[in-house]
Amino acid sequence: MSSTMNFDVPPALVEYLARLDDFIEREITPLQNENDNNRFFDHRREHSRTDWDNGGLPRDEWEDLLGECALRADKAGFFRFSLPKKYGGQNEDSGRGANLWMAVIREHLASKGLGLFNDLQNEHSVVGNFPDVIMVQHFGTEQQKEELIGGRLQRKVRITFGLTEPGHGSDATFMATKAVKQADGSYIINGGKMWQTGMHKATHCFIFARTSGKDGQATGITCFVVPRQTPGIKVESYEWTLNMPTDHATVSLTDVHVPASCIMGPPEGGLAVAQAFVHENRIRQAASSLGAAVYCVNQSVEYAKRRQPFGKPLAANQAIQFPLVELATQCEMLRLLIRSTATSMDKIPHIEVEHKLGDKVSMCNYWANRLCTEAADRAIQVHGGIGYSRHKQFEHIWRHHRRYRITEGSEEIQMRKVAGYLFGFMGPKKEVVASKL
Repeated sequence: MSSTMNFDVPPALVEYLARLDDFIEREITPLQNENDNNRFFDHRREHSRTDWDNGGLPRDEWEDLLGECALRADKAGFFRFSLPKKYGGQNEDSGRGANLWMAVIREHLASKGLGLFNDLQNEHSVVGNFPDVIMVQHFGTEQQKEELIGGRLQRKVRITFGLTEPGHGSDATFMATKAVKQADGSYIINGGKMWQTGMHKATHCFIFARTSGKDGQATGITCFVVPRQTPGIKVESYEWTLNMPTDHATVSLTDVHVPASCIMGPPEGGLAVAQAFVHENRIRQAASSLGAAVYCVNQSVEYAKRRQPFGKPLAANQAIQFPLVELATQCEMLRLLIRSTATSMDKIPHIEVEHKLGDKVSMCNYWANRLCTEAADRAIQVHGGIGYSRHKQFEHIWRHHRRYRITEGSEEIQMRKVAGYLFGFMGPKKEVVASKL
């Protein structure tokens, strides 16, 4: 008996996208066009966003504009879409807010190109993504939920994520940061973290530290929720990146003293906290990269039909057609894989995703990010000189999405996971059938 899958987007989701587009047109586009706010999106974008005389941090005017956009989206009922109802979202309404819906929404917005409605350099969107809220929801105490989730949604709390270190990235179980338990049950943390995004405005830090065990062991790592102003936390530098501005801090931790009540999640089981939202985040980010790739392909096709070197359309040349044909084909195939994977994720409990679908999520994510950078590079080539300029969005898309081939799990780490499932040394156990010769 064969099984079939319906790849049609649910009618309710189609209607939701139409309402979202209408909101953007009525509320967000006019805001972007006010007070020369377009300077943050046109060829002046990197300079307008970056306070070069303040360590390369984001300018206040830029972050204030993003905040105003988020407030309007929240008032209209879009911003918290993916959150549970009790936090103002729609996550429990017949699949709304689930992985398929968010994947379709993220692709849809990214395929429109760069704008105030969706600027992934800051993980900003009129439909918000809340990995920190999900972590606290699943692992926080009632007091932590009230303080952190409530404060986050009221824009009074901002949390950084301290897992990566100067000497350790993908090998998180080898982290050098240590937390030593004291006689009174409190802890003293020493070590350092790197790429702590948002540190310049942070009120709290999620600090992961080894509290027991040996290097390489998954157990023995604990997550601490540490107020930013706790003595001993020092920003050593903000790392300038390919796509400025930066808010990515390198932080030292010297005798940071915290009570046991700062622990979030199971003591010694902090990696579960770190991985709480990783699959949802990866599938959504894959959808965004797909959308940006679609934008690059569509813009290139339209330009090639208009441009007429030597008296005929650029699109008449197979050297232009074939690379775009390959990219368009890959976009179509990737969309099906993303939506199929997202649908499967929606059918099983959250804790089973890693075991049953971890390989598919990694396939979606690493390939989408690579495809996006290839599409942006091809768009630059098709557009020629103007494509290389900042008057087009392709260089910005390339610079930003190139980052995703490293963050959220590097390509190599994700391919290693796929290999583990493929060859049977991780994931669901596969029945090995010996071939008879």
